[in-house]
Amino acid sequence: MATVTEAPPLAPTPEGPKPPRKRGRWTPYWLLLPGILWLLIFFAMPMIYQASTSVQTGSLEEGYKVTWHFATYWDALSEYYPQFLRSVLYAGSATILCLLLGYPLAYLIAFRAGRWRNLIMILVIAPFFTSFLIRTLAWKTILADGGPVVGALNTLHVLDVTSWLGMTEGDRVLATPLAVVCGLTYNFLPFMVLPLYTSLERIDPRLHEAAGDLYARPVTTFRRVTFPLSMPGVVSGTLLTFIPAAGDYVNADLLGSTDTRMVGNVIQTQFLRILDYPTAAALSFILMAAILVMVTLYIRRSGTEDLV
Repeated sequence: MATVTEAPPLAPTPEGPKPPRKRGRWTPYWLLLPGILWLLIFFAMPMIYQASTSVQTGSLEEGYKVTWHFATYWDALSEYYPQFLRSVLYAGSATILCLLLGYPLAYLIAFRAGRWRNLIMILVIAPFFTSFLIRTLAWKTILADGGPVVGALNTLHVLDVTSWLGMTEGDRVLATPLAVVCGLTYNFLPFMVLPLYTSLERIDPRLHEAAGDLYARPVTTFRRVTFPLSMPGVVSGTLLTFIPAAGDYVNADLLGSTDTRMVGNVIQTQFLRILDYPTAAALSFILMAAILVMVTLYIRRSGTEDLV
């Protein structure tokens, strides 16, 4: 008779991979917590305080109370709208000049500088090594009456054209709109060059070679390839230049006169001299809202949201 042998016992099947623990899902939020607290304490809370100040009434002696007096906004805008328009005009002029000066410089650094790239970059950011106030005061010496710059402009009859445009007065450059725009352009030019350089450096050189293989002229290559691909840098640079320039008051205070006062000068005077805190806060919010609207329209019009 054949004997039936027992089958060997089956080996235990290995257990599948354990599901990942969910203990680390809160880690990103804990890492974001310090930044969120910083924004709440040093940005959101001051904004709320200034918003409440803008609708208060009273005086420094009697104290201010929140009475929801929104007429302060209309009174501030109707009285100081020339300073608002002047701020937009000066900041826009400085932004255009920075773009015209900064784009060729950024293009040179990105594609033609070679081993001199690092040196040129250091020269671009060199103004940051000194105080903003010192840099602005230096322009008082550069544009001084009877100085070499004013003498050269007179020789070239440039001041005749700027006087006709209302940017200067006779043979004088200081205390004129031209001096304020020059100061804004100099102080904020690095904010234009750096984003442009970063955007241009990302462009693949093979695209230029491909355009050349298709018999495109250098001007056509720049118009159809280089400039469209550098639009994120253009948008970023113009925003980083226009926004602080519109709220600046140092250049208009040191290089301008009472006829070149910007809205930043009015806000400073209201806060520190006249001590009219509601008007100063209302002016600040009006400026912020105007810049926010212009920036939003500009970004949508530019056709790119990929900022550097």
